[in-house]
Amino acid sequence: MPDSSTNTTTIPLRVAKSLEKFGTDIEIARKKRRLTVAAVCERANISKTLYTRLIRGTPGTSIGAYAMVLFALGEGTPFDELLDVSKDNTGLMLDEARLPQRVRGPGKRTGAL
Repeated sequence: MPDSSTNTTTIPLRVAKSLEKFGTDIEIARKKRRLTVAAVCERANISKTLYTRLIRGTPGTSIGAYAMVLFALGEGTPFDELLDVSKDNTGLMLDEARLPQRVRGPGKRTGAL
């Protein structure tokens, strides 16, 4: 039977490297704060196994686990502004590009309902 922690779908290399870097950054942040793995896991309400998967950058690790660990490290809730619609420059440019060239008023009413 295959290991359930193994991702059977391929993810782009850039995404995999990004997850690995993020996990390494979390581990460094934990050490800088002089927190044990047990303390972070207790604060984040996750298992040590899940924490290990998280710092290794294992694809399929819950985004909730990342959020809880970041919160446990004192980083607050960074996902609040990750793709904030008011700061999404790409989205704002796309919205602007979709604006009609001309806006017409309502047509004449014929009196029929």
